[in-house]
Amino acid sequence: LWGRNVHDSIAKFLQFQLTVNIVAVIVAFTGACITQDSPLKAVQMLWVNLIMDTFASLALATEPPTEALLLRKPYGRNKPLISRTMMKNILGHAVYQLTLIFTLLFV
Repeated sequence: LWGRNVHDSIAKFLQFQLTVNIVAVIVAFTGACITQDSPLKAVQMLWVNLIMDTFASLALATEPPTEALLLRKPYGRNKPLISRTMMKNILGHAVYQLTLIFTLLFV
């Protein structure tokens, strides 16, 4: 029960972190190329990562296991930690966030 909960929590943590980092890097790079000045300075990027790491780790550590975890089959040893569905979620949320940020930045 706890092993499945830890696995699922780590997968959620990775999904969140990858989404935030992809968006931050693309915004910094694209903003620097287009406006010749990065919209996020180094200190601001550090604050974004600090805050996002804190929230993600709190979510990772505070979710209790449920009995529903035992109703599904265990994951195989060779199954990737980031599934196709997770990758679609990461890319979908990144596109949504980038659309909002670029709209606010350039409009």
